[in-house]
Amino acid sequence: MENVTDPLEYAIGERIRTLRTEQNLTLDELASSSGVSRAMISRIERGEASPTAQLLAKLCSALSTTLSALFAFDTKEASPLAKRVDQRLWRDPESGYLRRSVSPDGLGSPVDIVEVEFPPGARVVFERQPSDRGITQHLWLFSGRLELTTESGSHSLEPGDCLFMALGAGHIFHNPYDEPAHYAVILCRTKV
Repeated sequence: MENVTDPLEYAIGERIRTLRTEQNLTLDELASSSGVSRAMISRIERGEASPTAQLLAKLCSALSTTLSALFAFDTKEASPLAKRVDQRLWRDPESGYLRRSVSPDGLGSPVDIVEVEFPPGARVVFERQPSDRGITQHLWLFSGRLELTTESGSHSLEPGDCLFMALGAGHIFHNPYDEPAHYAVILCRTKV
């Protein structure tokens, strides 16, 4: 698949800074509410650090947003069509998983679709984020296998399986197999 370039890291940093300043939060306040060090947040905002998925999830929760919304950069003209060539890619520097933002930006939909390629041996832990309560997601596995641990227990997913989860609950994604897992996450930001 395509490689992620440095301009995306810079854009992520700019987006975090914009969200932080829109909420009138200082670096220290965001650090305190997210559990991410002030120095790391500053490096991310300057585009000097490649944040992991876990770290971004903590920042998103503290900023009352989601990873999908974080990656939905403002566009000049919203279009109902998101061509594959224009969909943003981001690779988690720790696990190597590749995340593609599939949904068109700027339309105000509470639903986001994300495509993920999760490498063999990869493991990602998303801690419980109480501010994300009520936001839900479906994980639909296309190929490979995946082990997920949620508040409701452990789940072994095979191609075609779909698992419903609350976003704010803790999750452990693990691929102990020899082939990548390829899946979609359908996230609904409408809190129930």
